[in-house]
Amino acid sequence: MSFQAEAVVDVSAISANVAGLVAASRTQVLAPVKANGYGHGLVPAAFACLDGGAAWLGVATLDEALTLRRAGVKAPVLAWLVGPGQDLASAAEHDIELSAMSFAQLEEIAATKARHRPRVQLEADTGMGRGGVPPTLWPGFAELAHKLQSQGRIEVTGAWSHMACADEPEHPANAKQRESFAQFLDVLSSAGLSVRWRHLANSAATLTDPRTHYDLVRPGIAIYGYPPVSTTVKLTPAMTLRTRLAMVKTLPPNHGVSYGHTFVTPHPTRVGVAPLGYADGIARAVSNVAKVVVKDKICPIRGRVCMDQTMIDLTDVDASTGDVVEFFGNTPVTAQDWARWNDTISYEILVTVGSRVPRRYVKAAE
Repeated sequence: MSFQAEAVVDVSAISANVAGLVAASRTQVLAPVKANGYGHGLVPAAFACLDGGAAWLGVATLDEALTLRRAGVKAPVLAWLVGPGQDLASAAEHDIELSAMSFAQLEEIAATKARHRPRVQLEADTGMGRGGVPPTLWPGFAELAHKLQSQGRIEVTGAWSHMACADEPEHPANAKQRESFAQFLDVLSSAGLSVRWRHLANSAATLTDPRTHYDLVRPGIAIYGYPPVSTTVKLTPAMTLRTRLAMVKTLPPNHGVSYGHTFVTPHPTRVGVAPLGYADGIARAVSNVAKVVVKDKICPIRGRVCMDQTMIDLTDVDASTGDVVEFFGNTPVTAQDWARWNDTISYEILVTVGSRVPRRYVKAAE
């Protein structure tokens, strides 16, 4: 099949990763599919997660949640970053659970005019310093939630928090957050609230710390094949980013390559033009650093990455126009390698693959 550039997503890898995480955690999995399914595609990633045994789906925005419902997703969905002034009635009408991270948000949800009572999960800040109610305000927050539930304005179904340092299993913040979350649950119980769904564990905690597992775990990046900690759980990267050489030519010695001539050929050099650039998620920061795969050989990027194209050194490869260039995949070059070259994390590499790169969905058997 002809293509210029594409991100090939193996949905069977996503399903298998989820199944492995379900088995490893021995509890139910809430699969985050926010940010366009970590770049893999919101709806296809969601169905792949459900096929793998995920009991819940998690998104950041209400629009993401509504997109899932319009696509026919029936599973429970939690939206945890819904800003003020959104159409919260649509969440209630479409059976979408909302997170409340503040008193104001909890009251806004309770003021929703809908046929169905909004279902709410309460977020505590147990040490992340991001969203969630801080510990000094927990008693008042719990009392407000209990009052609003008693008035029939909301139904409190869950309590959750997020870990800051779980990818460093020995970090002292982890024990503090576990203890803090247990205290939050005690505060809710003392206020007369009984919550069905308690969840704290992200990918790292899911893989390393059963004490955080509770009723649900939320393994984000691990679902897509990139564990943030060492693990024996088999996880397979699901995305392969690739393109085809648009041109191959030989440059003479002492010839500059790309903007600013940050690379100058030391000898006659075969250079290939790959039609992916920083508009597609190939950051300029990896210029003269990152490597790609052409005909099973690892080849360096030469010169500055441009908006739409990247130059590849093909001196040691018998490559021609039209040959496939794999930027990252399962092996031998992965998104984790690109994260290292770009001084970032694999999450960012995956979610910044540009929207003009088509996603093509396959199963490993195909």
